[in-house]
Amino acid sequence: LGFSHAEVAGLGAGAFVPEEKFLLQRAQEAEILPMRDLFGQIWRGSMPALNNASEQDWNNYYSSYVQTFLQRDVRALTQVNDELQFYRFLCAAASYTGSMINYAALAKEAEITAPTAKQWLKVLVAAGLVYLLEPFMHPNLKYGVKAPKVYFTDTGLAAYLLRWSNAEILEAGAMSSSFLETWAVMEIYKSFSNCGQIPPLGYYRDFNSREVELVLNVDGSIHPLAIRKSSSPVKETKKFDILRPVTEGERALKLGAGGVICFANDLLPIDARNWYIPAGLL
Repeated sequence: LGFSHAEVAGLGAGAFVPEEKFLLQRAQEAEILPMRDLFGQIWRGSMPALNNASEQDWNNYYSSYVQTFLQRDVRALTQVNDELQFYRFLCAAASYTGSMINYAALAKEAEITAPTAKQWLKVLVAAGLVYLLEPFMHPNLKYGVKAPKVYFTDTGLAAYLLRWSNAEILEAGAMSSSFLETWAVMEIYKSFSNCGQIPPLGYYRDFNSREVELVLNVDGSIHPLAIRKSSSPVKETKKFDILRPVTEGERALKLGAGGVICFANDLLPIDARNWYIPAGLL
């Protein structure tokens, strides 16, 4: 994994759990990042070599990175006879970052079979280029989808593969929300991984398409998080109610503190349990 935002910004170490004490501490340490600055980070990516790099350096770096990956790492991990076909698959996979995986659609885009798409996605996971976020499961949640969501571990690589040529175009583009979600999920993933912990992350989406983008399962409590490209998202925490069944029965869990990761100008309480969390606090 590349640098985390917390490392670059010099914030205190610690796994990101949206509880009051942690959030208030972060709010004292961290700067509120304007959307433009954050999308600059998202577009540039987290590779150490690209910290403060120019656009030309960015293009050269990722061009070399992809070539090395195709010519060396892919051959070590799987039998691929056609590097160009695998490159097409890699670009198609990048278009799914922040989305549920659909192997049939991915295969069609890459002009391969669905079993091959599934196998090649495993190669990207094994190589550390992709993280699959599994659905949050509980016996009381009977109507959740079971497909994982795909996240490129480095947003800069995904931007390069999809030909987003600068941060401004990415911010204004159709995939800006998917890239923000990818960045936020990976920052929280890194916060646990950098502490030597297996990241306890999942998501929940029911058959009515109501979704909680991130569910943290920590010490018997679940912490729901929404992720929105807005400075004042409204009614986002109401969908957290779809998780209430987990608080009942023999295997009950507590519904802990949560919030909406967004572009609010400050850390602000929404209600007794949830917060507006500026993205820069990650």
